[in-house]
Amino acid sequence: MSDDEDFMQESDEEQYGRVTPAQNIRANPVCRYDFEYEEDEDDESGDVDIENKYYNAKQLKLTDPSDAIGEFLGIPPLEEEKGEWGFKGLKQAIKLEFKLGKYDEAANHFAELLTYVKSAVTRNYSEKSINNMLDYIEKGADGKEAAKSMEKFYSLTLQSFQSTNNERLWLKTNIKLAKLLLDRKEYSSVSKKLRELHKACQRPDGTDDPGKGTYSLEIYALEIQMLAETKNNKQLKALYQRALKVKSAVPHPRIMGIIRECGGKMHMSEENWKEAQSDFFESFRNYDEAGSLQRIQVLKYLLLSTMLMKSNINPFDSQETKPYKSDPRISAMTELVDAYQRDDVHAYEKVLQGHQDILDDPFIAENIDEVTRNMRTKGVLKLIAPYTRMKLGWIGKQLKISQPEVQDILGFLIVDGKINGTVNQQDGILEITSDADLERIQAMSSLSASISELFGAVFNEGDGFRSKERDASLDQSMDFQGLSMGKALRAAVQQRAKKGKVPSTMWA
Repeated sequence: MSDDEDFMQESDEEQYGRVTPAQNIRANPVCRYDFEYEEDEDDESGDVDIENKYYNAKQLKLTDPSDAIGEFLGIPPLEEEKGEWGFKGLKQAIKLEFKLGKYDEAANHFAELLTYVKSAVTRNYSEKSINNMLDYIEKGADGKEAAKSMEKFYSLTLQSFQSTNNERLWLKTNIKLAKLLLDRKEYSSVSKKLRELHKACQRPDGTDDPGKGTYSLEIYALEIQMLAETKNNKQLKALYQRALKVKSAVPHPRIMGIIRECGGKMHMSEENWKEAQSDFFESFRNYDEAGSLQRIQVLKYLLLSTMLMKSNINPFDSQETKPYKSDPRISAMTELVDAYQRDDVHAYEKVLQGHQDILDDPFIAENIDEVTRNMRTKGVLKLIAPYTRMKLGWIGKQLKISQPEVQDILGFLIVDGKINGTVNQQDGILEITSDADLERIQAMSSLSASISELFGAVFNEGDGFRSKERDASLDQSMDFQGLSMGKALRAAVQQRAKKGKVPSTMWA
């Protein structure tokens, strides 16, 4: 039976009380059988006593953890050589000591436990046990002292397995150590550790080793988290694309959840709402598959990106998200989405004011202002639709926002061409040009232009309405007018000639 389950979960032996063969014989003397024992009877009896001591200690840990520690630590001296029961006893003692806050004692006994891995237990069993131990410590590390103790555990593990050439456990432990440093925000130490890990997962030519694809993705996930926290979007985008191209691994869903979550945040910073929504959905799906509690937080991000997309699609229509629609942990965000999609600005403001805990998440607090502005913009458009002239103060009063913010929203709408009007800042009045009047004016202008073109075509350039008789009479009239003008001019010249001003031969 495996003894590597999480300490907080009760084993079958604890729930039902495991009864060893020796205990059964002592409890039921009549059940004894007449077997002929061989010469190694004393050795078997010793093993039974050690086994009984171990399971008695496991019973004690539920009622008296301190006494149980003493019982567990009493097991290794009973063995002539380091064996499996001593290894199990030390494991249980370390877990109890760490739980009770005895971090130094736990670390010392962990160093003793590591001496068993070379010969007392098999390599696979020891690797699994140590890895589970480190996982347990990581989950239970609350506070600075516990975190400091974790680093000591990781260092002891690395020192122990460096000499055994156990590369898998070396990689796993170093990844855990890098995560611890990242949680402490020691970014320079994290960068150094990540470079070391990348080198360990690469071939001699510098390319990623396909055989270590799973570890490579975990390392990418840590580096992506660091770049997201430091807001280094340029490197983050390149690394994100590189991580998605790793096809040689079957990663844990939690790792892909981390990568997709950071990708979604990166897209949000670029205001690429559609890609952000897609990444948050994939992140939620992976977290949900892994059973991670982070799925609730990422689901909130998914709802946030849905509002920023100005989408009317219900995010809970998908099979993955539907079970969480009534989850009380996201009820506030669900109400916000519902109010947003109904264009109900008053309901939206009421939910936001009544659930200030929404803003406890820095990422949501950073992006919710954009959603609120969009909501108020839609509220302004809906409010002013029936009117052509109104005061800014009245608009602000109806939407419960300040007059400067109203003026700012109206300015954006006018510049964006969503409303046709002007704002009188001195009097605080908005005047809207009626779209109906504008359409009538444009129609009349178009009709007038068409009539003008028709008139020109008919009377200026059209020859089809002019008869020959009209043309002849017009020509005769022009000739007569020319002749009369000539005679009048000749008479005037002759008269001046008589006075001696013009030579008389000029009109001969």
